Amino acid sequence: MSATAVEQPHGERPLIAEANRLMERNPGYRVEIIGGLILVSPPPDVAHARALGRLTHPFIAAGIDGSETEVLQGVGLWLPSGTEDYAIPDLVVVDADIEDHFVENNCYEPVAFQLVLEVTSSNWKADLQIKVAAYADAKVPVYVVVDRKHQRLHVLTNPEGSTYTTYRIHAPGEIVTLPDSIGAKVSLDVAEILEAGQSKRTP
Repeated sequence: MSATAVEQPHGERPLIAEANRLMERNPGYRVEIIGGLILVSPPPDVAHARALGRLTHPFIAAGIDGSETEVLQGVGLWLPSGTEDYAIPDLVVVDADIEDHFVENNCYEPVAFQLVLEVTSSNWKADLQIKVAAYADAKVPVYVVVDRKHQRLHVLTNPEGSTYTTYRIHAPGEIVTLPDSIGAKVSLDVAEILEAGQSKRTP
């Protein structure tokens, strides 16, 4: 992403311009604007990437990554919570026509998103608090959090206002079936996903 391509359209958008500068100066970091605040996440570790990779398998096996929907990583979601707000979920299920919903700054309208998923890093509180309200406000039907710190899988559905009316927390040993609204029956093995997200480094 070149400096010219990202900065020229945002002459009067100071937060987006600053977010883009931060991304350019800190390769690998994820920079988002939520509630008018810039959030910076460190580059993912290997265990984070492994969990994310493992997560794509059940979605693809269920046929979600096809002609009507796609499973993608790192796609920008334009948020209604502020004039410059956007998030970059780890994994998304989106309508196949998502490119027709382009807004700006490599972000797309929330209406094209059927599911967003986050794998927690060191700033796990943002995924479990700030982003719950952000994604609910955007009316994203399903929000999934792989909580590596507490070894749980959170599934939030039925957005209403700034929250989700259905919030279920699952532990290792459970098989979680996601709502059919995402386009197919997808089942997640909580233990397998959480194990993939654990670092194998020796202390």
